[in-house]
Parts: sequence; structure tokens; C-alpha cells
Amino acid sequence: MKCPKCNSSMKEVKVKIQDADSPVTSYQCGECGYFDFEEKSMNRAIGEIKAKEAPLKIKQKIIKLSHDRLGMYINRDVARSLNLKGGEDVYVSVPDKNRLIVNLVHS
Repeated sequence: MKCPKCNSSMKEVKVKIQDADSPVTSYQCGECGYFDFEEKSMNRAIGEIKAKEAPLKIKQKIIKLSHDRLGMYINRDVARSLNLKGGEDVYVSVPDKNRLIVNLVHS
């Protein structure tokens, strides 16, 4: 493979990417320093990294507010990271008997 910058020969190098198990193929020019990554191996590494990402899970207690109304506190770190303020509207959906989804309404 030839370097697109200086037309010198490029060397194929296997590169370790943080949090990916598979190495990524990189093509590197020893003359001008240009480098590029092979798309297929890069996409595989990105897929491995995304598969390891875990959503935030915090155990919460459901509290009784009054009569038949229930409530749940939102952890302050979660509220801060989502920029939530008291009194904001949200959309709540129940896709099945095990999940409650809250979508934020940001105007």
C-alpha cells in the first residue's frame, strides 16, 4: 500500500486499542508519519468497546406519597448529569411488566 501523502510504502501494523480485545490493523508511513486504520478491524474494535459499556444501574426504593400515589427519588448525581430540575415534564411509558421508561422533555 502506498502513502497518499508522500507515495512511500506503508507498513501494516497491528495496534492494541484500549478496551478492545481484537487488535486493529493500521497502515503507517515511515517517511512522513501518515497513518490510517483498516475499516473492518476498526469497526470490530468499536463493537467490542460498545458491548462492554454498561448502562448506569442504581437500586431505588418506591415510596408511598399519599392515597394510591407512589413516587421515587432521583439520585442527585443522575439528576445533575441529565440537567433535571424540579417541575419539569417527562414522558413515561411502560413497554412491558418489567420496565418503566422515562424520556426527558427538553425544550
